[in-house]
Formats: sequence, C-alpha cells, structure tokens
Amino acid sequence: MTNKLFLKKSLIKKSNKSLMGGKQMVSAYDILEKARKTGKIDKGTNEVTKAIERNEAKFVIVADDVKPKEIVQHIPLLCKEKNIPYTSVDSKKKLGVVAGINVSTSSVAIIKGAEKEIEIFLKS
Repeated sequence: MTNKLFLKKSLIKKSNKSLMGGKQMVSAYDILEKARKTGKIDKGTNEVTKAIERNEAKFVIVADDVKPKEIVQHIPLLCKEKNIPYTSVDSKKKLGVVAGINVSTSSVAIIKGAEKEIEIFLKS
C-alpha cells in the first residue's frame, strides 16, 4: 500500500493544474482521479473498446507510449465515429497508477463521474 502511494505521489505532480487566463486548467489525470473516486471507469483496451461500442463511455484517455501502436490505434477512430471525447497522455504507467491499479494500462474510459471536470477540459 505504501509503495502504491509513493508511486502516485512521485509520478503525478500537482503542477498538472495551472492558472491560464483566470481559468483553472484540468488535466486528463485529474479527471480520471476524480472519476475513479466518485464514479466508474473501465481499464484496458478490450474494456474501453466495448464501452465505446456500447455508447457507455463519456470520456476516453489513451496512452501515447504503447508499443506497438496498433493495440490502441482503433480507439480514436471509434471515438470520432461515436462522438465521444478522447485525449492522449504521455505515460501508460502514470495512467495505470491514477486508474488505481498496480500495472500500466494503455487506455481508460470514464463511464460515469467527473462530469464537471470533463466539461472544463473540453472547453480549454
């Protein structure tokens, strides 16, 4: 438990939030952390793909450092087709830690929760 807490504090810097033009900018990691605590998330490419196809996903986050890229290459296309907002982040390890698991994950879908943060993110 302490190892997980240490990882979380060392990988996720509080500098993700910054003030820009008087508005608070919200990062994808902040949205995911809020949704994990208050809502429901799906982790992993297979679960994320199912959530998108079933129109359950409210917001999708994909890691950039996935090798080979073909593993997650279809997710942005599905999101565009279904009009689901998505973004990419730099690290699958950080994504896994913020999602609340001890391993890295290539993608996460927010099913419910963090609606306010998603709206702020989409406006910025």
